[in-house]
Amino acid sequence: MEKDYTQPQSNSIKNIVLVASIGCGVQFGWALQLSLLTPYVQLLGVPHALAALIWLCGPLSGMLVQPTVGYYSDRCTSRFGRRSPFIAFGAILVIIAIILIGFAADIGHSAGDSLTQTPKSRAVAVFVTGFWVLDVANNMIQGPCRALFADICGSDHRRTRLANALFSFFLAVGNVLGYTAGAYPAMYRLLPFTRTDACDFFCANLKTCFFISVVLLLSLTTIALTCVREKQWFPDPEASEAHSQDKNSVPFFGELISALKNMKKPMWILLLVTCFNWLAWFPFLLYDTDWMAREVYGGNPDGNGDERRLYDHGVRVGALGLMLLSVVLGLMSLCIEGVSRIIGVKKLWGAVNFILAICLGMTVLVTKEAESSRRYATIGGETHLLPPPKDVRVGALAIFAALGIPQAITFSIPTALASMFSSTSGVGQGLSLGVLNISVCIPQIIMSVVSGPLDKAFGGGNLPAFVAGAIAAAVSGLLALTLLPTPPSDVSTKN
Repeated sequence: MEKDYTQPQSNSIKNIVLVASIGCGVQFGWALQLSLLTPYVQLLGVPHALAALIWLCGPLSGMLVQPTVGYYSDRCTSRFGRRSPFIAFGAILVIIAIILIGFAADIGHSAGDSLTQTPKSRAVAVFVTGFWVLDVANNMIQGPCRALFADICGSDHRRTRLANALFSFFLAVGNVLGYTAGAYPAMYRLLPFTRTDACDFFCANLKTCFFISVVLLLSLTTIALTCVREKQWFPDPEASEAHSQDKNSVPFFGELISALKNMKKPMWILLLVTCFNWLAWFPFLLYDTDWMAREVYGGNPDGNGDERRLYDHGVRVGALGLMLLSVVLGLMSLCIEGVSRIIGVKKLWGAVNFILAICLGMTVLVTKEAESSRRYATIGGETHLLPPPKDVRVGALAIFAALGIPQAITFSIPTALASMFSSTSGVGQGLSLGVLNISVCIPQIIMSVVSGPLDKAFGGGNLPAFVAGAIAAAVSGLLALTLLPTPPSDVSTKN
């Protein structure tokens, strides 16, 4: 009989909270990526249409890393447990990535980049390398954390939902901290050495924020892995021998193909709904602050002095909007369990997808209103572009805040459903969640490739990708309401 000592010493809520808190450190770094890195890349000289291609490294690494890490963490026999070694190694990779990203401009200048001319090709190369490493590290941490929830909760579907909701809550906390740091224009003053000849105040702010991210992630990871100790896992020798005779010459890909073949219909529908859901989310996550800076504020990183100033102002206000989104995300995460027990997980996910579609559609109205109300002032004989009126800014920030409701569901419900639907597939939780992550990565790849040319074809703005996202969100909502099976937890709640 297989000796499966996957459970930590106690499956109390305390352990779930400690593991979930790691999400705060991970999401702090993600928030910095989402709010600051696209503008930063453009300041290095990468055109707007090509900036999306750099984000391809995230979904590409996610498609390979999470299933691979999930597969090997399911079979890890380390004395430190199955998931903990991967979480710890991911935290170390984060440090390496932060150094590469934060010092990309300095390294590029030392290697021969000009201080005045763009693109800064060497800095871009260092940045992209660090970006790849950071995405690999984040995927290496999040996958095992989610799988560890499944180990702790076992077959308790209610506790599984609660664990993922708490993880979503801590993601929101990390978002609030990250976006707050990104919105503060003088963050570099905490670490004055970050500002150099090759790294202006915007770059120095990013560098300082990433240093804070490292300290936060390492602290939370150390506390969680020290307090929540997994016991060593011992596979059944007979089962291992039978498995070794049947497995493919490439174990991981053989298991992955087997997992896909053995998946039941509910899991396939879940992957389909998740795929359309992320087709909707990714354009906004990619261009949120850029939309605020370009379409709402009328700025341009390559324009004149006023346009550059307004672009920087818009990026900071966009970071404030993302912070509001995260506050709503955190509050909604605490309500998911209660709401889902009242109306059911299926109806809840379907309804919030329509909220997502409406919010993305509203970006068109806010943009048109901002364009029609552009204001100018003449000072000293020169005409200067002014920020948009208050009602336009409030409308844009309201969209950010409202998006926190569907994002809370996106961060928790699909993972909880994957744990429930895959419990009868015979595949480990790590690999099952890795398969779910593929349905997240594929739409990101599609939108990274399509959004740049699509926006360029319609004038270089962000609205075409946002409208495509609104349509995808509506499709995801319809699929969730009509095709997604009723989860076991909903049935047990009704009974």
